[in-house]
Amino acid sequence: MANPWLIAGVVVGSYLLGSVSPSVFLGKLVRHIDVREHGSGNPGTTNAFRVLGVKLGIVVLVSDILKGLLPILVCRWLAFGPLASVGVGLAAIVGHNWSVFLRGRGGKGIATTAGVIIGLMPVSSLIVVLGFTVMILLTRIVSVGSLFATLVFVATTLVGRQPWPYMALSFCAAIIIFYAHRGNLKRIVTGKE
Repeated sequence: MANPWLIAGVVVGSYLLGSVSPSVFLGKLVRHIDVREHGSGNPGTTNAFRVLGVKLGIVVLVSDILKGLLPILVCRWLAFGPLASVGVGLAAIVGHNWSVFLRGRGGKGIATTAGVIIGLMPVSSLIVVLGFTVMILLTRIVSVGSLFATLVFVATTLVGRQPWPYMALSFCAAIIIFYAHRGNLKRIVTGKE
């Protein structure tokens, strides 16, 4: 079993990495704007595409995915068990959504969660991405695709009989993501999304 202090250090490092906002950084560096003052005001991937354009949006997307994937790869290298790896993955998601560098603000966690899933459950990640893509093609609404993909993630952990920490991750991630999308949910219900 890995040293608890080592696990704690990786959890903290994962949170700090998750807290780094590529959309805010690139917006200021390349476009000389703060993405939080444009579009939806959210410093996440979707608003980055909207405000910064496709090319920078893709860079932000890949960066946000890596924020979730890289800590999991570190966990594998250090031979962490499922529970410790899940803790590290959740720290990255929490960091993305409640960044210490953005005074507790952040994105909605979809891309960073995707990175965590890719690292922990590659097969499930393909199913989740497929569900996201299909729903986007059907509705043309990113938030609907994101929420549907989140439910698919929960379903794949249950149907696939993943280890209980992975099931716990899917439920915790779903709570975080649905909470972050609470405004979107209201607009979906009222037909204004």
